[in-house]
Amino acid sequence: MVNFSARTTLAIALLMPPLAWISFEYGLAISVSSACVAVGSWLGPLWGAGAFFACLIGAIIAQRSIRLGRAQQKELNRWLGKVALLGCGVFSLAILFQTVATLIVPPCVN
Repeated sequence: MVNFSARTTLAIALLMPPLAWISFEYGLAISVSSACVAVGSWLGPLWGAGAFFACLIGAIIAQRSIRLGRAQQKELNRWLGKVALLGCGVFSLAILFQTVATLIVPPCVN
């Protein structure tokens, strides 16, 4: 495992969930504009699972940041790690709901 500093893990944990969500949004938009049928079948849930997995990795990195902040007794790192963990949960929930929506709503509704 690669050893990153507390600041690096914190930056990764804070930035990964929003980047996963926005890549999920733009990825589905690009695939819908090119082929409407592909999103409703398998691409939407697969894309959502990948984005959800990226949020899960962000949560693991946030936990590591919290532990590093506790070990170094830096209260700001612990607090921001908890904010990152909350962000991972919120963005994971948004990705989960939107992934379910790709299964329910037809992709080419006019």
